Amino acid sequence: MPQIELEIESDRLTAAYEKARLHLLEEREPEGHWVGELSASALSTATAVSALALVERHGAMDLKSGRFQNELLESELSELIIRGIEWLADHQNSDGGWGDTDKSYSNISTTMLAVAAFHLTGVPCKHKDLLERAEAYIKQQGGVAGLKKRYGKDKTFAVPILANCAMAGFVPWTSVSALPFELACFPQKFYRFVRMPVVSYAVPALVAIGQARFFHAPPVNPAFRLVRKFCVERSLDVLQKMQPASGGYLEAVPLTSFVVMSLASTGRADHPVARQGFDFILSSLREDGSWPIDTNLATWNTTLAINALAGAGEDVSEVASLDWLLSCQHREPHPFTGADPGGWGWSDLSGAVPDADDTPSALLAIAEWSRSPSCSEEDRDRINEAADAGIQWLLGLQNSDGGWPTFCRGWGKLPFDRSGTDLTAHVLRALHAWKKGRAESPSYVAAMTAGRSYIERAQRPDGSWLPLWFGNQDIKGEENPIYGTAKVLMAYRDLGLTESNVARRGFDWLMMSQNRDGGWGGGPSIEAREGKGRTSSVEETALAVEALLAAPGEVCQQSVTKGLAWLVDAVENDRHLESSPIGFYFAKLWYHEKLYPLTFTVSALGRALNCDPARRKQTAAARQTCHTN
Repeated sequence: MPQIELEIESDRLTAAYEKARLHLLEEREPEGHWVGELSASALSTATAVSALALVERHGAMDLKSGRFQNELLESELSELIIRGIEWLADHQNSDGGWGDTDKSYSNISTTMLAVAAFHLTGVPCKHKDLLERAEAYIKQQGGVAGLKKRYGKDKTFAVPILANCAMAGFVPWTSVSALPFELACFPQKFYRFVRMPVVSYAVPALVAIGQARFFHAPPVNPAFRLVRKFCVERSLDVLQKMQPASGGYLEAVPLTSFVVMSLASTGRADHPVARQGFDFILSSLREDGSWPIDTNLATWNTTLAINALAGAGEDVSEVASLDWLLSCQHREPHPFTGADPGGWGWSDLSGAVPDADDTPSALLAIAEWSRSPSCSEEDRDRINEAADAGIQWLLGLQNSDGGWPTFCRGWGKLPFDRSGTDLTAHVLRALHAWKKGRAESPSYVAAMTAGRSYIERAQRPDGSWLPLWFGNQDIKGEENPIYGTAKVLMAYRDLGLTESNVARRGFDWLMMSQNRDGGWGGGPSIEAREGKGRTSSVEETALAVEALLAAPGEVCQQSVTKGLAWLVDAVENDRHLESSPIGFYFAKLWYHEKLYPLTFTVSALGRALNCDPARRKQTAAARQTCHTN
């Protein structure tokens, strides 16, 4: 860690770190891990309401036969649907549309899904004006053509939205592309060769919505009709095999809701897949009548917290459960993607899928554990075994371009199956952390070299990098170069390459992108029209500060000092508890996570303290005194 002079009061920096650290520890579960809380989602709420309404309308489902037997009557189902509709009504934006979260701008996708939910439930008269304003917004955005333009060639989300609207009766089935659900009958290892029209994680939607389109608007060609009719049951078997024990595909409400509503609309609400999906939707309902985009990001939040505390020099074995984290590692081939054992997903729940962001984060966390003085030889052996499996899993996932994709090697046709700079940087950090005993391995060396080459090629002319899974709704194209650049520079930090020309260009770009208020990212301030710039976000500021702390020499000292001052002030005024919608989920669905601003702040402030050994010693002494008293 560079020894740079930070022109900020030592007591303020230390106090801010301690305050944020204590808040983070207070969010920890009794079992020694973090769960967090994903934002409520208008998109998820709309799709869940549509699914429940279609089950209620078409279902032969015995509502007392599932996991909620003796707890749910038909009248209660109606009440749940109404609560969801009321939540949607309360969260319509002033322009008539809906955004993915309560902090998101309106978009045509979520607005069309919300309107479909109102149509399917028989809208009460008091919502008449609401629908008129929503339909005016959809028309302004170009209607069906505008929706298709938003997603281009990627049918992953455009087709499910249109299918939902067709089920609601305000879009004709002819507007819904006929998805080739018969392709799901091929073995998983051939999926990337059969030109799937959807991304790898959307196969359940391909099957269910493809079948709904076939049922409601069968092809004119008799040969196609025969082939698809023959593949209905076989593809349903695939759907059932991919469904996790929780019933929720990817633990995601929208994907599961699309499957349930599709089966219900074709008279198969009583199918086991629909039953389990129905149970999952009910189990995901929140007290206010809304649904989140996913159940939780427990594994991801836990590893982020562990690594943040470790960056400040904390002994992570004292604050988290090794047993819990190791139990999250997948030990069997995954039924959803066919992934080999060894990876980690974003949650400990059955619907999570191993991926190339959570796996390196977990590997970095257990590497910190292995360095703890209190780590026993038995635990160190368990950690090494888990690390070996995780590293082999990552090496087997690397794409031919040298980068790492999220789930599946070699798909690469659609954006969310391609290699990502944020993923690749994270993997390189993990591989480097476990290089001992592997640094001379040809496969290790080749993977590291190819990964670095990919990142160098992906650097934009201005010196920044774009990530795959995070965005900023106020930047053109909804991109987030601050997140992407910071994550790549953290890899250069860990690999000892901060003096390279590539890294220097990245540091220069981060400094140039600093807002007038001293932070980074965010959106236009209220005074933006008067030339006063942007209101920064805690998440992006913390990431930028942490990355710039690793810059060589004193070139970034002034920028870091201003950023730290902004961050310390945010903690002092409790703004480090305010989350921003920077997260992308599948098909660019926005979310914000309660723990992101808190965890990122702890990571940045902790590493800032580590820049100065005297401050680090002072902090440790103060904490020891506190514990003693």
